[in-house]
Amino acid sequence: MSFEPKITLFSCHYTSQQSCAEQGKELLLLGFPTTISLVRVPCTGKIQVTSLLKAFEDGADGVLVVGCPKDACHNVKGSVRAAKRVTAVKKALEELDVEGGRIEMFHLPRGLHPEFVAAGVAMDKKIRTLGPSPFHSEMLFRESGE
Repeated sequence: MSFEPKITLFSCHYTSQQSCAEQGKELLLLGFPTTISLVRVPCTGKIQVTSLLKAFEDGADGVLVVGCPKDACHNVKGSVRAAKRVTAVKKALEELDVEGGRIEMFHLPRGLHPEFVAAGVAMDKKIRTLGPSPFHSEMLFRESGE
């Protein structure tokens, strides 16, 4: 049985707008992994730590955040705030003995470009290497009442 990761991608509306053209068909043609579910947000700076953790609680094996370049954020400092929150979640995961690499942040320019696809491919590869989230077995354990 091969492992198919579930990855949640939070992407800035401005960074992902061309990437979502035609319901993402062009992304798939460029090799963007089908294991990644895209959640567009007005600005990555609006994403709270609780939202990032909730993605894991909802079954994600990995979380990817893609925002504007640090010095060219449409909302001035939004992607800088997002990066700090991603770092906080990395630290929280590591304190739980879970790989901090299950969450990553990329700062990318707007539009459909190879870097957006490469970020998705890199995250898919990383999560396949890490394997299923350890939270899956903990959630199953809690649900069974043991």
